[in-house]
Amino acid sequence: MDNDVSAGSTTTIVGRLALGVTLLAFGLGYTDVIDGVTAADAVSIAHYIGGVALFVAGLFAFRDRDVPAGTAFVALGAFWFTWALSAGAQASDNAVGLFLLLFALVVLSLTVTGGDQLDRGTYGLFLVSLVLLAVARFADADSLAEVGGWFAVAAGAVAWYAATAAAAHWPTAVPRRAAGRGVTAHG
Repeated sequence: MDNDVSAGSTTTIVGRLALGVTLLAFGLGYTDVIDGVTAADAVSIAHYIGGVALFVAGLFAFRDRDVPAGTAFVALGAFWFTWALSAGAQASDNAVGLFLLLFALVVLSLTVTGGDQLDRGTYGLFLVSLVLLAVARFADADSLAEVGGWFAVAAGAVAWYAATAAAAHWPTAVPRRAAGRGVTAHG
């Protein structure tokens, strides 16, 4: 099999789809691109798809001995479940910002340690989104929250592509170019 095409396990595909849909719904809620749709409207998706389904996909990944996917899906499932349950609670902007920053640390770990290029791209975009959303809560800056929402949308699109690419056997890696003319690799 070509190294740039991934078959992906069923568990990984389901986990990536759950993450992608949740990130898209969450991010679109912050962008104000759809009139009357807010991040609060993504609570049930975040609760059941992002929280429960992603967490269960993580447990199945652990069963399949896929530790990176299991770790990512369980941790992110816990994040979405907690976010959904606390969405209606009275919390200060600083408390919400702190929650987002703490989970940004988890996502930073996933970005540095986990998966292929698409996984790292998803986590990296989600990391930027969480940091921007946290700073927006600390500074009460709606425009910054909107930018953070767009990063979440981009992360969701990458996660969705990763799932679809794995299921359809599409390319999942940027091809590497050989050294240019006259360049010799020593090793």
